[in-house]
Amino acid sequence: MKSLFKKIFSGLGLARPVFRLREWIRTFGVRKHSAVCPDGLPIPPARLIVLVTGSADARWYVEGGKLAAKGICETLTEAGIDVRTLGSIFDFGCGCGRVLRHLPSLTRAALFGSDCDPKLIWWCRSYLPFARFQLNTLEPRLEYADEQFEFAYALSVFTHTPEDLQQPWINELWRILRPGGYLLMTTQGNEFLGKLSLQERHRYQKGRIVVRFEKAAGTNLCSTYHPQSYVCQKLAGKFSLTLCRAGAARGNGNQDIYLLRKASAGAELPQRSFQTAGLE
Repeated sequence: MKSLFKKIFSGLGLARPVFRLREWIRTFGVRKHSAVCPDGLPIPPARLIVLVTGSADARWYVEGGKLAAKGICETLTEAGIDVRTLGSIFDFGCGCGRVLRHLPSLTRAALFGSDCDPKLIWWCRSYLPFARFQLNTLEPRLEYADEQFEFAYALSVFTHTPEDLQQPWINELWRILRPGGYLLMTTQGNEFLGKLSLQERHRYQKGRIVVRFEKAAGTNLCSTYHPQSYVCQKLAGKFSLTLCRAGAARGNGNQDIYLLRKASAGAELPQRSFQTAGLE
């Protein structure tokens, strides 16, 4: 029934305004939360939390971000990387710092973030002084130098990106990472098959990407689903696949985690295989 209503509103050209109205309604009746979290940092207003998580639940906003930060560290540790030794970290699609706010206690790396929503970036610049933030557009271009970062992550970003922008953004993230640097990203995989229609599931099982409401790119209305074969064989592009953990993204709705590596200068890219990627 929910999908039917979305199709009707989409056909009328009303999907996006109705979705925004729904987000606005969710901010009402929310129990007033403390203005400051136990970590000493402010908590964003409900209207911004909804834009990031789809819910106005401040408790989950903080806890989910903490779980996601912990999951990043655990994934890096599994790959033999100590987050404490990193010199620079970039949060692509940082929202209002849901994950980034937890990193100062885990690493001394210089922290950076970007997002396409000016309201979110304004909040980050105003209340998270330990990091530097940049507003980006939906088009794949970041105002950072080539090979600036050792590590970047994109949590539930490509889940809201249409297919024609995904590969260009992967290439842009490749550009700003140093040789030997890593990119961690999450996608909606097999855990989300139940949300797909029969036609969409057939497409997905053929190894093709499924995108809903692609014209609403950058919002939670645009929802994208990635078969693991698509990510490994196409989306990863020039990156080599270090590991994949299906449904392991705690704090991001059991999305799949991928850790990709930019080869060092002169190094030969390893052959990808589902076995080495943890996809047995």
